[in-house]
Amino acid sequence: MSAAATSAIGPEATTFFERAMVLATATLTTMLVGMMLVVTSVIMPQLQGSLSATQDQVAWVITFNIIAIAVVTPLTGWFANRFGRRNVMVWSTLGFVVATILCGTADSLEVLVLYRMIQGVFGAPLNPLSNAIVLDTFPREQHGTVNSIYGVGVVVGPMMGPIIGGYLAEAYNWRWAFVAVGFVGTLAVAGAWLFIRDDRRAPPRRLDWTGFVALALAILCFQLMLDRGERLDWFASYEVIIEAGLAVAAFYIFIVHSLTARRPFLNLRLLLDRNFAIGLLLVLIFGMMNFTPMALLPPLLQNLAGYPDDTIGFLLGYRGFGAFLGFFASIWVNKLDPRIGMCGGFLIQALSGWMMMAFDVNLTSLDVQLTSAMQGFAVGMIWVPLVVATFATLAREHLNEATAVFHLMRYIGSSAFISISVAVVLHTGQENYARMTEFVSVFNDALIDPSWAGPWGLDSLRGLASLSGEVGRQADMIGYINAFTAYTVLSLAVLPLVFFVRVPRRTQGEDGAP
Repeated sequence: MSAAATSAIGPEATTFFERAMVLATATLTTMLVGMMLVVTSVIMPQLQGSLSATQDQVAWVITFNIIAIAVVTPLTGWFANRFGRRNVMVWSTLGFVVATILCGTADSLEVLVLYRMIQGVFGAPLNPLSNAIVLDTFPREQHGTVNSIYGVGVVVGPMMGPIIGGYLAEAYNWRWAFVAVGFVGTLAVAGAWLFIRDDRRAPPRRLDWTGFVALALAILCFQLMLDRGERLDWFASYEVIIEAGLAVAAFYIFIVHSLTARRPFLNLRLLLDRNFAIGLLLVLIFGMMNFTPMALLPPLLQNLAGYPDDTIGFLLGYRGFGAFLGFFASIWVNKLDPRIGMCGGFLIQALSGWMMMAFDVNLTSLDVQLTSAMQGFAVGMIWVPLVVATFATLAREHLNEATAVFHLMRYIGSSAFISISVAVVLHTGQENYARMTEFVSVFNDALIDPSWAGPWGLDSLRGLASLSGEVGRQADMIGYINAFTAYTVLSLAVLPLVFFVRVPRRTQGEDGAP
Protein backbone atom coordinates (compact mmCIF):
# COMPACT_ATOMS: atom_id res chain seq x y z
CA MET A 1 0.00 0.00 0.00
CA SER A 2 1.38 3.38 -0.89
CA ALA A 3 2.65 5.50 1.92
CA ALA A 4 1.23 8.51 0.21
CA ALA A 5 -2.24 7.19 0.07
CA THR A 6 -4.97 9.69 0.51
CA SER A 7 -6.40 10.18 3.94
CA ALA A 8 -9.28 8.11 5.18
CA ILE A 9 -11.93 9.80 7.21
CA GLY A 10 -13.82 6.91 8.71
CA PRO A 11 -14.56 3.20 8.56
CA GLU A 12 -16.51 3.45 5.31
CA ALA A 13 -13.30 4.43 3.47
CA THR A 14 -11.31 1.30 4.42
CA THR A 15 -11.59 -2.43 3.82
CA PHE A 16 -11.80 -5.04 6.57
CA PHE A 17 -8.16 -6.08 5.97
CA GLU A 18 -6.97 -2.48 6.21
CA ARG A 19 -8.89 -1.93 9.43
CA ALA A 20 -7.47 -5.18 10.86
CA MET A 21 -3.90 -4.13 10.01
CA VAL A 22 -4.43 -0.71 11.57
CA LEU A 23 -5.71 -2.37 14.74
CA ALA A 24 -2.75 -4.80 14.79
CA THR A 25 -0.24 -1.98 14.30
CA ALA A 26 -1.82 0.18 17.02
CA THR A 27 -1.94 -2.77 19.44
CA LEU A 28 1.71 -3.71 18.83
CA THR A 29 2.85 -0.11 19.20
CA THR A 30 0.95 0.34 22.45
CA MET A 31 2.29 -2.96 23.78
CA LEU A 32 5.91 -1.93 23.10
CA VAL A 33 5.43 1.43 24.87
CA GLY A 34 3.89 -0.33 27.86
CA MET A 35 6.71 -2.87 27.99
CA MET A 36 9.38 -0.20 28.15
CA LEU A 37 7.56 1.62 30.93
CA VAL A 38 8.17 -1.22 33.39
CA VAL A 39 10.98 -3.38 31.95
CA THR A 40 13.51 -1.51 34.08
CA SER A 41 11.77 -2.57 37.31
CA VAL A 42 13.24 -6.08 36.98
CA ILE A 43 16.72 -5.08 35.78
CA MET A 44 17.30 -2.25 38.28
CA PRO A 45 19.66 -4.31 40.52
CA GLN A 46 21.87 -5.02 37.49
CA LEU A 47 21.69 -1.37 36.43
CA GLN A 48 22.73 -0.30 39.90
CA GLY A 49 25.84 -2.48 39.86
CA SER A 50 26.77 -1.96 36.21
CA LEU A 51 26.46 1.84 36.31
CA SER A 52 27.78 2.31 39.88
CA ALA A 53 24.59 4.02 41.04
CA THR A 54 22.83 4.16 44.38
CA GLN A 55 19.26 2.95 44.78
CA ASP A 56 17.73 6.43 44.62
CA GLN A 57 19.88 7.42 41.64
CA VAL A 58 18.95 4.41 39.52
CA ALA A 59 15.26 5.16 40.15
CA TRP A 60 15.60 8.20 37.86
CA VAL A 61 15.77 5.76 34.93
CA ILE A 62 12.06 5.13 35.51
CA THR A 63 11.05 8.55 36.82
CA PHE A 64 12.49 10.67 34.03
CA ASN A 65 10.92 8.42 31.42
CA ILE A 66 7.47 8.82 32.97
CA ILE A 67 7.96 12.58 33.35
CA ALA A 68 8.88 12.90 29.67
CA ILE A 69 5.81 10.92 28.65
CA ALA A 70 3.52 12.94 30.92
CA VAL A 71 4.85 16.29 29.68
CA VAL A 72 4.71 15.51 25.95
CA THR A 73 1.44 13.52 25.92
CA PRO A 74 -0.80 16.64 25.85
CA LEU A 75 1.01 17.79 22.67
CA THR A 76 -0.38 14.82 20.76
CA GLY A 77 -3.47 16.66 19.55
CA TRP A 78 -1.44 19.64 18.34
CA PHE A 79 1.10 17.40 16.58
CA ALA A 80 -1.69 15.45 14.85
CA ASN A 81 -3.53 18.59 13.75
CA ARG A 82 -0.33 20.27 12.56
CA PHE A 83 1.53 17.42 10.83
CA GLY A 84 -1.13 14.76 10.32
CA ARG A 85 -1.78 11.56 12.22
CA ARG A 86 0.18 9.33 9.85
CA ASN A 87 3.35 11.45 9.92
CA VAL A 88 3.32 11.71 13.70
CA MET A 89 2.70 7.98 14.08
CA VAL A 90 5.52 6.95 11.74
CA TRP A 91 8.18 9.32 13.05
CA SER A 92 7.26 8.83 16.71
CA THR A 93 7.47 5.06 16.34
CA LEU A 94 10.82 5.29 14.55
CA GLY A 95 12.25 7.68 17.17
CA PHE A 96 11.00 5.45 19.98
CA VAL A 97 12.66 2.35 18.49
CA VAL A 98 16.00 4.12 17.91
CA ALA A 99 16.02 5.53 21.45
CA THR A 100 15.22 2.09 22.88
CA ILE A 101 18.18 0.51 21.10
CA LEU A 102 20.42 3.39 22.24
CA CYS A 103 19.42 2.68 25.86
CA GLY A 104 21.10 -0.70 25.49
CA THR A 105 24.37 0.99 24.48
CA ALA A 106 24.55 3.46 27.41
CA ASP A 107 27.82 3.35 29.38
CA SER A 108 26.82 5.65 32.24
CA LEU A 109 23.76 6.49 34.30
CA GLU A 110 23.57 10.01 32.90
CA VAL A 111 23.56 8.77 29.30
CA LEU A 112 20.94 6.11 30.07
CA VAL A 113 18.66 8.69 31.72
CA LEU A 114 19.05 10.95 28.67
CA TYR A 115 18.13 8.14 26.28
CA ARG A 116 15.16 7.19 28.46
CA MET A 117 13.93 10.78 28.31
CA ILE A 118 14.23 10.78 24.50
CA GLN A 119 12.41 7.45 24.47
CA GLY A 120 9.62 8.98 26.54
CA VAL A 121 9.36 12.05 24.28
CA PHE A 122 8.90 9.94 21.13
CA GLY A 123 6.73 7.34 22.88
CA ALA A 124 4.33 9.84 24.45
CA PRO A 125 2.13 10.44 21.35
CA LEU A 126 1.86 6.75 20.47
CA ASN A 127 -0.77 5.61 22.99
CA PRO A 128 -3.31 8.44 22.58
CA LEU A 129 -2.77 8.64 18.83
CA SER A 130 -3.16 4.87 18.40
CA ASN A 131 -6.32 5.03 20.50
CA ALA A 132 -7.78 7.85 18.39
CA ILE A 133 -6.89 6.13 15.10
CA VAL A 134 -8.53 2.87 16.21
CA LEU A 135 -11.70 4.66 17.34
CA ASP A 136 -11.93 6.54 14.02
CA THR A 137 -11.11 3.52 11.86
CA PHE A 138 -13.94 1.35 13.18
CA PRO A 139 -17.68 2.15 13.40
CA ARG A 140 -18.90 3.31 16.80
CA GLU A 141 -21.01 0.16 17.23
CA GLN A 142 -17.80 -1.94 17.10
CA HIS A 143 -15.86 0.13 19.63
CA GLY A 144 -16.47 -2.30 22.48
CA THR A 145 -14.95 -5.22 20.58
CA VAL A 146 -11.99 -3.38 19.07
CA ASN A 147 -11.19 -1.72 22.40
CA SER A 148 -10.97 -5.20 23.91
CA ILE A 149 -8.36 -6.17 21.31
CA TYR A 150 -6.53 -2.85 21.47
CA GLY A 151 -6.59 -3.01 25.27
CA VAL A 152 -4.46 -6.14 25.11
CA GLY A 153 -1.57 -3.92 24.11
CA VAL A 154 -2.34 -1.40 26.86
CA VAL A 155 -2.28 -4.00 29.63
CA VAL A 156 -0.22 -6.93 28.35
CA GLY A 157 2.76 -4.73 27.37
CA PRO A 158 3.58 -3.76 30.97
CA MET A 159 3.13 -7.40 31.96
CA MET A 160 5.33 -8.88 29.24
CA GLY A 161 8.10 -6.37 29.96
CA PRO A 162 9.22 -8.00 33.23
CA ILE A 163 9.12 -11.49 31.70
CA ILE A 164 11.29 -10.58 28.72
CA GLY A 165 13.52 -8.23 30.71
CA GLY A 166 14.00 -10.71 33.54
CA TYR A 167 14.87 -13.59 31.22
CA LEU A 168 17.31 -11.60 29.08
CA ALA A 169 18.95 -10.01 32.13
CA GLU A 170 19.44 -13.39 33.79
CA ALA A 171 20.63 -15.16 30.61
CA TYR A 172 22.77 -12.33 29.17
CA ASN A 173 22.69 -8.85 30.74
CA TRP A 174 20.41 -5.85 31.13
CA ARG A 175 21.36 -4.32 27.75
CA TRP A 176 19.53 -7.03 25.82
CA ALA A 177 16.25 -6.10 27.51
CA PHE A 178 16.36 -2.82 25.55
CA VAL A 179 17.94 -4.04 22.32
CA ALA A 180 15.55 -6.98 21.84
CA VAL A 181 12.46 -4.79 22.30
CA GLY A 182 13.94 -2.24 19.92
CA PHE A 183 14.35 -4.81 17.15
CA VAL A 184 10.76 -6.01 17.59
CA GLY A 185 9.71 -2.36 17.33
CA THR A 186 10.83 -2.29 13.70
CA LEU A 187 7.64 -4.27 12.93
CA ALA A 188 5.60 -1.42 14.40
CA VAL A 189 7.50 1.09 12.25
CA ALA A 190 6.76 -0.98 9.14
CA GLY A 191 3.09 -1.34 10.09
CA ALA A 192 2.70 2.41 10.63
CA TRP A 193 4.39 3.15 7.29
CA LEU A 194 2.31 0.65 5.31
CA PHE A 195 -1.14 0.70 6.88
CA ILE A 196 -1.80 4.00 8.66
CA ARG A 197 -3.58 6.07 6.02
CA ASP A 198 -5.36 8.53 8.29
CA ASP A 199 -3.47 11.73 7.50
CA ARG A 200 -6.19 14.23 8.41
CA ARG A 201 -5.10 17.49 9.90
CA ALA A 202 -6.89 20.55 11.16
CA PRO A 203 -6.17 24.09 9.96
CA PRO A 204 -2.80 25.09 11.46
CA ARG A 205 -2.94 27.14 14.61
CA ARG A 206 -0.33 28.55 16.95
CA LEU A 207 0.69 26.41 19.88
CA ASP A 208 -0.37 27.88 23.20
CA TRP A 209 3.11 28.00 24.71
CA THR A 210 1.92 29.59 27.94
CA GLY A 211 -0.47 26.75 28.66
CA PHE A 212 2.01 24.06 27.60
CA VAL A 213 4.94 25.41 29.64
CA ALA A 214 2.73 25.92 32.70
CA LEU A 215 1.34 22.37 32.53
CA ALA A 216 4.78 20.83 31.86
CA LEU A 217 6.31 22.73 34.78
CA ALA A 218 3.47 21.71 37.10
CA ILE A 219 3.85 18.01 36.22
CA LEU A 220 7.65 18.10 36.44
CA CYS A 221 7.80 19.86 39.81
CA PHE A 222 5.03 17.72 41.30
CA GLN A 223 6.80 14.51 40.28
CA LEU A 224 10.18 15.75 41.53
CA MET A 225 8.58 16.64 44.86
CA LEU A 226 7.21 13.11 45.21
CA ASP A 227 10.46 11.45 44.12
CA ARG A 228 12.76 13.53 46.31
CA GLY A 229 10.46 14.16 49.27
CA GLU A 230 11.18 11.06 51.36
CA ARG A 231 14.96 11.32 51.00
CA LEU A 232 14.97 15.06 51.81
CA ASP A 233 12.49 14.78 54.72
CA TRP A 234 9.71 16.43 52.73
CA PHE A 235 8.94 20.03 53.71
CA ALA A 236 11.94 20.26 55.99
CA SER A 237 13.88 20.72 52.75
CA TYR A 238 13.95 23.99 50.82
CA GLU A 239 14.17 22.03 47.57
CA VAL A 240 10.87 20.25 48.23
CA ILE A 241 9.21 23.50 49.30
CA ILE A 242 10.35 25.22 46.08
CA GLU A 243 9.17 22.30 43.94
CA ALA A 244 5.78 22.25 45.65
CA GLY A 245 5.39 26.02 45.31
CA LEU A 246 6.31 25.97 41.63
CA ALA A 247 3.91 23.08 40.98
CA VAL A 248 0.99 24.92 42.62
CA ALA A 249 1.79 28.24 40.91
CA ALA A 250 2.24 26.63 37.48
CA PHE A 251 -0.98 24.66 37.79
CA TYR A 252 -2.87 27.81 38.84
CA ILE A 253 -1.50 29.67 35.81
CA PHE A 254 -2.49 26.78 33.56
CA ILE A 255 -6.09 26.68 34.87
CA VAL A 256 -6.63 30.44 34.71
CA HIS A 257 -5.01 30.76 31.29
CA SER A 258 -6.96 27.80 29.87
CA LEU A 259 -10.27 29.29 31.01
CA THR A 260 -9.56 32.76 29.63
CA ALA A 261 -7.50 32.18 26.46
CA ARG A 262 -9.25 32.13 23.10
CA ARG A 263 -7.38 28.99 21.96
CA PRO A 264 -5.93 27.26 25.02
CA PHE A 265 -3.43 24.41 24.92
CA LEU A 266 -6.06 22.03 26.36
CA ASN A 267 -9.75 22.80 26.10
CA LEU A 268 -11.02 22.49 29.67
CA ARG A 269 -14.56 22.90 28.40
CA LEU A 270 -14.43 19.25 27.43
CA LEU A 271 -14.90 18.62 31.14
CA LEU A 272 -18.47 19.81 30.74
CA ASP A 273 -19.12 16.39 29.25
CA ARG A 274 -20.12 14.39 32.31
CA ASN A 275 -18.83 11.01 31.16
CA PHE A 276 -15.50 12.45 30.04
CA ALA A 277 -14.93 14.27 33.34
CA ILE A 278 -15.75 11.21 35.44
CA GLY A 279 -13.74 9.03 33.06
CA LEU A 280 -10.64 11.16 33.72
CA LEU A 281 -10.97 10.62 37.47
CA LEU A 282 -11.50 6.90 36.95
CA VAL A 283 -8.50 6.52 34.62
CA LEU A 284 -6.35 8.48 37.08
CA ILE A 285 -7.10 5.89 39.76
CA PHE A 286 -6.87 3.10 37.20
CA GLY A 287 -3.32 4.23 36.45
CA MET A 288 -2.48 4.20 40.14
CA MET A 289 -3.70 0.62 40.43
CA ASN A 290 -2.24 -0.67 37.17
CA PHE A 291 1.51 -0.11 37.49
CA THR A 292 2.11 0.06 41.24
CA PRO A 293 2.29 -3.72 41.91
CA MET A 294 4.73 -4.03 38.99
CA ALA A 295 7.03 -1.52 40.70
CA LEU A 296 6.73 -2.92 44.24
CA LEU A 297 6.82 -6.69 43.73
CA PRO A 298 10.22 -7.07 41.95
CA PRO A 299 12.32 -5.48 44.75
CA LEU A 300 10.22 -7.29 47.36
CA LEU A 301 10.81 -10.66 45.69
CA GLN A 302 14.49 -9.98 45.01
CA ASN A 303 15.60 -8.36 48.24
CA LEU A 304 13.37 -10.05 50.81
CA ALA A 305 12.54 -13.43 49.28
CA GLY A 306 15.66 -14.07 47.18
CA TYR A 307 13.98 -14.81 43.82
CA PRO A 308 16.17 -14.51 40.66
CA ASP A 309 15.32 -12.10 37.84
CA ASP A 310 13.88 -14.61 35.39
CA THR A 311 11.62 -16.21 38.03
CA ILE A 312 10.25 -12.81 39.04
CA GLY A 313 9.45 -11.99 35.43
CA PHE A 314 7.69 -15.32 35.01
CA LEU A 315 5.59 -14.83 38.16
CA LEU A 316 4.53 -11.34 37.15
CA GLY A 317 3.65 -12.66 33.71
CA TYR A 318 0.53 -14.24 35.20
CA ARG A 319 -0.95 -10.73 35.03
CA GLY A 320 -0.95 -11.15 31.26
CA PHE A 321 -2.87 -14.40 31.47
CA GLY A 322 -5.45 -12.78 33.75
CA ALA A 323 -5.67 -9.75 31.46
CA PHE A 324 -6.53 -11.89 28.43
CA LEU A 325 -9.37 -13.51 30.35
CA GLY A 326 -10.50 -10.14 31.67
CA PHE A 327 -10.68 -8.54 28.24
CA PHE A 328 -12.75 -11.32 26.78
CA ALA A 329 -15.04 -11.30 29.81
CA SER A 330 -15.46 -7.54 29.49
CA ILE A 331 -16.91 -7.94 25.98
CA TRP A 332 -19.86 -9.81 27.41
CA VAL A 333 -20.21 -7.72 30.55
CA ASN A 334 -20.20 -4.55 28.44
CA LYS A 335 -23.36 -5.78 26.70
CA LEU A 336 -25.20 -5.48 29.99
CA ASP A 337 -23.83 -2.31 31.60
CA PRO A 338 -20.25 -0.95 31.50
CA ARG A 339 -20.57 0.02 35.15
CA ILE A 340 -20.82 -3.67 36.08
CA GLY A 341 -17.43 -4.39 34.53
CA MET A 342 -15.78 -1.41 36.22
CA CYS A 343 -17.23 -2.21 39.64
CA GLY A 344 -16.32 -5.88 39.31
CA GLY A 345 -12.78 -5.01 38.24
CA PHE A 346 -12.13 -2.61 41.11
CA LEU A 347 -13.58 -5.12 43.60
CA ILE A 348 -11.25 -7.84 42.31
CA GLN A 349 -8.34 -5.43 42.62
CA ALA A 350 -9.33 -4.74 46.22
CA LEU A 351 -9.51 -8.48 46.91
CA SER A 352 -6.03 -9.01 45.48
CA GLY A 353 -4.75 -6.13 47.59
CA TRP A 354 -6.30 -7.68 50.70
CA MET A 355 -4.50 -10.94 49.87
CA MET A 356 -1.19 -9.08 49.43
CA MET A 357 -1.69 -7.51 52.85
CA ALA A 358 -1.26 -11.06 54.21
CA PHE A 359 2.15 -11.53 52.54
CA ASP A 360 5.23 -12.22 54.66
CA VAL A 361 8.90 -12.83 53.91
CA ASN A 362 8.12 -16.50 53.28
CA LEU A 363 5.60 -15.83 50.50
CA THR A 364 5.34 -18.58 47.91
CA SER A 365 5.25 -18.53 44.12
CA LEU A 366 1.55 -19.43 44.25
CA ASP A 367 0.82 -16.30 46.30
CA VAL A 368 2.34 -14.08 43.62
CA GLN A 369 0.83 -16.00 40.70
CA LEU A 370 -2.70 -15.83 42.11
CA THR A 371 -2.66 -12.14 43.04
CA SER A 372 -0.98 -11.19 39.76
CA ALA A 373 -3.57 -13.09 37.71
CA MET A 374 -6.38 -11.45 39.69
CA GLN A 375 -4.95 -7.98 39.08
CA GLY A 376 -4.58 -8.67 35.37
CA PHE A 377 -8.16 -9.94 35.15
CA ALA A 378 -9.39 -6.84 37.00
CA VAL A 379 -7.52 -4.49 34.66
CA GLY A 380 -9.00 -6.27 31.65
CA MET A 381 -12.48 -5.99 33.11
CA ILE A 382 -12.08 -2.26 33.79
CA TRP A 383 -10.35 -0.99 30.66
CA VAL A 384 -12.88 -1.67 27.92
CA PRO A 385 -16.00 -0.25 29.65
CA LEU A 386 -13.92 2.67 30.94
CA VAL A 387 -12.79 3.69 27.43
CA VAL A 388 -16.23 3.14 25.90
CA ALA A 389 -18.03 5.11 28.62
CA THR A 390 -15.50 7.98 28.66
CA PHE A 391 -15.71 8.73 24.92
CA ALA A 392 -19.29 7.63 24.30
CA THR A 393 -20.74 11.14 24.23
CA LEU A 394 -17.81 13.08 22.69
CA ALA A 395 -17.82 14.24 19.08
CA ARG A 396 -15.19 12.73 16.77
CA GLU A 397 -13.44 16.06 16.21
CA HIS A 398 -12.44 16.15 19.89
CA LEU A 399 -10.85 12.67 19.96
CA ASN A 400 -7.24 13.80 19.39
CA GLU A 401 -7.31 16.17 22.32
CA ALA A 402 -9.52 14.01 24.53
CA THR A 403 -7.46 10.84 24.19
CA ALA A 404 -4.27 12.81 24.94
CA VAL A 405 -5.76 14.09 28.20
CA PHE A 406 -7.11 10.62 28.99
CA HIS A 407 -3.68 9.00 28.75
CA LEU A 408 -2.01 11.96 30.48
CA MET A 409 -4.15 11.32 33.54
CA ARG A 410 -3.24 7.63 33.44
CA TYR A 411 0.48 8.42 33.40
CA ILE A 412 0.21 11.01 36.17
CA GLY A 413 -1.67 8.52 38.33
CA SER A 414 0.93 5.82 37.69
CA SER A 415 4.01 7.94 38.39
CA ALA A 416 2.50 9.68 41.42
CA PHE A 417 1.23 6.54 43.16
CA ILE A 418 4.46 4.63 42.48
CA SER A 419 6.40 7.44 44.18
CA ILE A 420 3.93 7.58 47.05
CA SER A 421 4.00 3.80 47.51
CA VAL A 422 7.81 3.70 47.50
CA ALA A 423 7.83 6.52 50.05
CA VAL A 424 5.41 4.54 52.23
CA VAL A 425 7.64 1.45 52.01
CA LEU A 426 10.79 3.38 52.92
CA HIS A 427 9.29 5.58 55.64
CA THR A 428 7.26 2.96 57.49
CA GLY A 429 10.06 0.42 57.04
CA GLN A 430 12.50 2.75 58.77
CA GLU A 431 10.00 3.49 61.52
CA ASN A 432 9.37 -0.18 62.20
CA TYR A 433 13.09 -0.98 62.12
CA ALA A 434 13.65 1.61 64.85
CA ARG A 435 10.80 0.19 66.94
CA MET A 436 11.88 -3.44 66.50
CA THR A 437 15.49 -2.74 67.48
CA GLU A 438 14.18 -1.66 70.90
CA PHE A 439 13.61 -5.36 71.59
CA VAL A 440 17.24 -6.24 70.78
CA SER A 441 18.61 -6.27 74.31
CA VAL A 442 20.47 -8.51 76.72
CA PHE A 443 17.27 -8.46 78.77
CA ASN A 444 15.38 -10.28 76.00
CA ASP A 445 15.44 -13.93 77.03
CA ALA A 446 14.81 -15.11 73.45
CA LEU A 447 18.15 -13.59 72.38
CA ILE A 448 20.14 -14.85 75.38
CA ASP A 449 19.27 -18.53 75.19
CA PRO A 450 21.29 -20.05 72.26
CA SER A 451 18.62 -22.71 71.72
CA TRP A 452 16.10 -19.96 70.92
CA ALA A 453 18.29 -17.30 69.32
CA GLY A 454 19.95 -19.59 66.78
CA PRO A 455 22.22 -17.48 64.50
CA TRP A 456 20.89 -14.22 65.97
CA GLY A 457 22.92 -14.16 69.17
CA LEU A 458 24.26 -11.06 70.88
CA ASP A 459 27.62 -12.57 71.77
CA SER A 460 29.33 -12.12 68.39
CA LEU A 461 29.59 -9.63 65.54
CA ARG A 462 28.30 -12.26 63.12
CA GLY A 463 25.24 -12.85 65.29
CA LEU A 464 24.54 -9.11 65.59
CA ALA A 465 24.91 -8.61 61.84
CA SER A 466 22.58 -11.53 61.14
CA LEU A 467 20.04 -10.18 63.62
CA SER A 468 20.23 -6.69 62.12
CA GLY A 469 19.62 -8.10 58.66
CA GLU A 470 16.57 -10.07 59.77
CA VAL A 471 15.08 -7.12 61.65
CA GLY A 472 15.56 -4.97 58.55
CA ARG A 473 13.93 -7.62 56.36
CA GLN A 474 10.88 -7.84 58.62
CA ALA A 475 10.63 -4.05 58.91
CA ASP A 476 10.76 -3.69 55.11
CA MET A 477 8.03 -6.31 54.77
CA ILE A 478 5.80 -4.24 57.04
CA GLY A 479 6.47 -1.26 54.78
CA TYR A 480 5.32 -3.23 51.73
CA ILE A 481 2.21 -4.39 53.58
CA ASN A 482 1.37 -0.76 54.35
CA ALA A 483 1.72 0.11 50.65
CA PHE A 484 -0.57 -2.80 49.74
CA THR A 485 -3.06 -1.49 52.29
CA ALA A 486 -3.15 1.89 50.52
CA TYR A 487 -3.65 0.03 47.22
CA THR A 488 -6.63 -1.87 48.67
CA VAL A 489 -8.28 1.18 50.21
CA LEU A 490 -7.99 3.17 46.98
CA SER A 491 -9.51 0.29 44.99
CA LEU A 492 -12.60 0.44 47.20
CA ALA A 493 -12.75 4.24 47.44
CA VAL A 494 -13.20 4.64 43.67
CA LEU A 495 -16.40 2.57 43.52
CA PRO A 496 -18.89 5.42 44.21
CA LEU A 497 -17.54 7.33 41.19
CA VAL A 498 -18.54 4.51 38.85
CA PHE A 499 -22.24 5.01 39.55
CA PHE A 500 -22.08 8.60 38.27
CA VAL A 501 -21.24 7.37 34.76
CA ARG A 502 -24.12 7.88 32.34
CA VAL A 503 -24.82 4.78 30.23
CA PRO A 504 -25.50 5.81 26.59
CA ARG A 505 -28.76 4.59 25.12
CA ARG A 506 -28.23 1.63 22.82
CA THR A 507 -29.93 1.23 19.50
CA GLN A 508 -30.70 -2.04 17.74
CA GLY A 509 -27.61 -3.36 15.97
CA GLU A 510 -25.01 -1.63 18.13
CA ASP A 511 -22.22 -3.67 19.62
CA GLY A 512 -23.51 -4.86 22.90
CA ALA A 513 -27.17 -4.50 21.98
CA PRO A 514 -29.47 -7.33 23.01
